[in-house]
Amino acid sequence: MNRKLALSPLLLLLVLVSEFVSSAPAQTVPPLDKIQNQQELDSAITALDAALFDAYNKCDLDKFASFIDENVEFYHDQGGVTLGRAALTDSVKKNICGKVTRELVPGSLHVYHMKGYGAIEIGVHRFHHPGHEDTEGVGEGKFIHLWQYKEGAWKITRVMSYDHHSAAK
Repeated sequence: MNRKLALSPLLLLLVLVSEFVSSAPAQTVPPLDKIQNQQELDSAITALDAALFDAYNKCDLDKFASFIDENVEFYHDQGGVTLGRAALTDSVKKNICGKVTRELVPGSLHVYHMKGYGAIEIGVHRFHHPGHEDTEGVGEGKFIHLWQYKEGAWKITRVMSYDHHSAAK
């Protein structure tokens, strides 16, 4: 018996949507030269921060790495210096995945334009230890991300993560 598989309209739509989503660019934030004012810059960097840390919290290492420059410099007051995207992604895999989630402290984000380069993002974030909050507690720290817009994408080139301390839950 030779039957042809007939796709229902709903199944066909799902296949087409999944193809579109998988081929869509990872970043939908406007390029630096299209950002016209502080509000647009704030929105762009806020969206990048949310996407970066959504990947971080879900341990989506490929997506996380897509926001990181190959030659990133990451300075951490307690962990020292990590150089390069591969080393930073590996550090997240070993030390963060399944252990820690990050939350941006509301109202703490400040964004500054860097002419011809991108933006500086400064803020405060909290780190939670799901399932272990009673023993691990909540940590808080300040951060500075230097975002560069280059070759059609926003990437973090420098990170400073500092002033880590215990925080109220």
